[in-house]
Amino acid sequence: MKAVAVSPGSREVKVIEQEAPRLLQPDQVMLRMLDIGICGTDKEICSFEYGTPPPGDDHLVIGHEPLAEITAAGPAAERFGPGDLVVPSVRRPCPHPGCRSCRSGHQDYCYTGDFTGRGIKEAHGFMTEYVVERERYLNVVPPDLREIAVLAEPLTIAEKALGQIFWVMQQRPPWLDPATPGEERGQGLSALVLGIGPVGLLGAMVLATAGFTTYVYSRELPPSPRIDLVEAIGATYVSSQATTSGELAAKIGNIDLIYEAVGHSHFALEALLGRPAGIKSVIAFDALA
Repeated sequence: MKAVAVSPGSREVKVIEQEAPRLLQPDQVMLRMLDIGICGTDKEICSFEYGTPPPGDDHLVIGHEPLAEITAAGPAAERFGPGDLVVPSVRRPCPHPGCRSCRSGHQDYCYTGDFTGRGIKEAHGFMTEYVVERERYLNVVPPDLREIAVLAEPLTIAEKALGQIFWVMQQRPPWLDPATPGEERGQGLSALVLGIGPVGLLGAMVLATAGFTTYVYSRELPPSPRIDLVEAIGATYVSSQATTSGELAAKIGNIDLIYEAVGHSHFALEALLGRPAGIKSVIAFDALA
């Protein structure tokens, strides 16, 4: 079968032929890859800025934003069966017993740095025809979401950020009620999204859905389909070419949360420095970290 791989040693990116995988463990399932998203991480790997092949291999199959259909399942796979649509997770836990995040199933917060990431670090990715994966790393996709489910992996960036934000905000500010339902927890608060790329747009959607008065700040000028999308979800777009970071706070008022989706933290710092004095709290989150 075919796959797209990078070879750091020879600095090549090409389509390769490799053997089709087989089910070797009872909790494994066979995945037929349907869609693969391509993001800035893939571009950087293909530019050989990073990307590490698995031990013993000279190449790395890329692709970490997948949607797949199960074609076969091992006897111990109980939650999924042939025909189910799934999105596999990307990061795999490190082996260290003392890493509490990995041992509790939160390998995205691994603090040893010895995790592996499919399509990124020491594990082959999903830009191929078939992949074998353990059931524990799969997330079911309702059939009605077939056309947009490939966005699930980048959406997790926004969801993870919002989960951490609410945990911090509910622990600290006395004016927030921890019992407030998730879809209403942002009511009365404002959020500023820096960047209008896919991660920024998904973050704006999540924040607007949670009830935040949401602003998106980027360089783009209208007319633009992406600006139209910002307005369609009930957010407000502000162009940095028309409003400087120093003028931003005066234009939109108090900013309770900053969601940084540009990949350069100094933009968040500029927005923080320009905030009004009466602000309640600011949380800057680098969405690409």
